[in-house]
Amino acid sequence: MTGALRLWLGLTRALPGLFRSASRRAHRRQGADPARFAERLGQPSHPRPEGPVLWFHAASLGEVAQIRDLALALASAQGAALLVTTTTQAGADWVARSLPEAIHQFCPLDTPAAVQGFLDHWRPMAGIFVESDLWPRLILACHAQGTPLILLNARASRTRARLPRSMAALLAPFRLVTCRTEAVAADLRALGLPAGRIHVTGDLKASAPPLKIDPMEAGLLASTIGARPVWIAASTHAADEAAVLAAQATLAATPDRPLLIWAPRHPRRAGAIMAAARAQGLAVAQRSADQAITPEIAIYLADTMGELGTLFALSPVVFLGGSFGPEGGHNPFEPAQLGKAVLTGPHVRNFADAFAGMIEAGGALTVQDGDDLARTVGRLLQGKAAQAQGDRARSHAAGQGQALAASTALIGAALKGQ
Repeated sequence: MTGALRLWLGLTRALPGLFRSASRRAHRRQGADPARFAERLGQPSHPRPEGPVLWFHAASLGEVAQIRDLALALASAQGAALLVTTTTQAGADWVARSLPEAIHQFCPLDTPAAVQGFLDHWRPMAGIFVESDLWPRLILACHAQGTPLILLNARASRTRARLPRSMAALLAPFRLVTCRTEAVAADLRALGLPAGRIHVTGDLKASAPPLKIDPMEAGLLASTIGARPVWIAASTHAADEAAVLAAQATLAATPDRPLLIWAPRHPRRAGAIMAAARAQGLAVAQRSADQAITPEIAIYLADTMGELGTLFALSPVVFLGGSFGPEGGHNPFEPAQLGKAVLTGPHVRNFADAFAGMIEAGGALTVQDGDDLARTVGRLLQGKAAQAQGDRARSHAAGQGQALAASTALIGAALKGQ
């Protein structure tokens, strides 16, 4: 075991109260039910079903949203109940909405009591970790009690690059790792993981079902907007806001006066966005307040959750946030599956391979700043440019959809006899 892992295990053992306090603050900031904080302490809020329990763990919405069909297929094949843990309320909301067949619990803190309480209660037949949310004590405790571990849809990781020996030790217990690309697989083999455990399946996010569209709501919004051109800024974070505002200020001054539908990643950013927009003289209508989209409105602020598919239906162009700041970008397959021209800022390390392939296929473009975003959106909204790029994005996404079948077969084989 490396020094970094020993340090982490020692700190979480010696100072559980410190980690508990930090977790309680995070739980509160996420707007999670205070009564469910006990789940993070390893105290279950749901009885364990009879028979085997198949456990998936994902950090948040971006990770958990890709597992629905895979999780249902595997649980059915194993005759197992389905348990899904996340670290965030956004992930919990997705499970409640899109995977009601599963039991959801918040992931336990990586302290001795929380981890042991969780494992003693649920006794999972296997643990399937999605992408990168790896907690040392939880993984080592699973391995110690003989719980098979699988890493699903592994991606490039800065932590692996910084702490290769620690990550090698942490990944050693995993009996199967599926990877997005050969480059990720090569990184894992370089850590010393046996090549036979590592399989390149493609990006599971491309196999996720398309976002749901409410046709009635989309129709109502479209009739309200009328003939104005529309573009969308989706899943934005604070670092994206200045560029998006600058772009819309430029576009709003053009003869066509495109409407911006703005769906921030975190609705709590609504107040800051409205204040900044109004400071630039841009009129805003707020969806959560049921405000109308009148002709003078420049920005329709969709500060709600679970409506991206419906919103995407209103525009041929989608800018994905999390790409001007440190967040690492968001999933380009979601708009691509719906035939949208995809735009992104330059910082997409979490989806570098997905964007690279889509850009090469002509379905996505990178913009460098607000001026570039305005120019690109303005060009795409002319004629059939956005439709052509969106068609290429859809075609590319469809060609990446083999990951679900490959992952299901590999994991099924790994779990055989469990």
